Amino acid sequence: MKMDASMFSKFGVTYQPNDILFCEYEPGNDFYFLQEGRVKVTKIVSDMEKTLDIFHPGDIFGEMAILEDQPRSATAIAIDTVKVLRFNKENFNNLMQGNPPLAFRLLKIFSNRIYDAKRRLLILTLPDIESKVYDVFLMLAEIQNISPKSSEHATFRTNIEEIAHWCGEKVNRVKDVLIRFADQGKIQIYEDRIIVKDLYEMFRLVQTKRKAQSHE
Repeated sequence: MKMDASMFSKFGVTYQPNDILFCEYEPGNDFYFLQEGRVKVTKIVSDMEKTLDIFHPGDIFGEMAILEDQPRSATAIAIDTVKVLRFNKENFNNLMQGNPPLAFRLLKIFSNRIYDAKRRLLILTLPDIESKVYDVFLMLAEIQNISPKSSEHATFRTNIEEIAHWCGEKVNRVKDVLIRFADQGKIQIYEDRIIVKDLYEMFRLVQTKRKAQSHE
């Protein structure tokens, strides 16, 4: 989705590294289109800060509070020098009414984002790091339309750092878990991809964990 220079002069905002764009629980009045830099989204889970996602240029974020008219569910922090287009509810409505093709694209992005956000929160609710890593692979399988009951090897274009972000865990801890899985023959780790040999085993273990949680 391209935005011209006139839009940046009207809606553009620049943040420096470690600046907070918005905080968890505060009223949500704006959403953002990221033009330059990276933004991480964090949430407090069990009294610990967890990284839910890292956004890159071209991503849209912060729209959940506008769509659901609820306080912010997470905190957004600039990693680099960041340039964004910031839209509030009023100019968002004008944008939707004045540009139907763009409105359709935004609604499609938003509906996918609602599912993604809820799916990633499910990962964080699991009780141990091994289960979280399993569930990340299951989430990636859903994105690629791979059945969790597939007996074939599944290839995911991801790396240890990305998996750690989705788990909300430190990279070195996730790396130790993945190396252990590789030693056990469950996965193969490459620089640009990870191959899971038995996705169904991961599916069964995650389902068992979730059932145990529901009975606690």
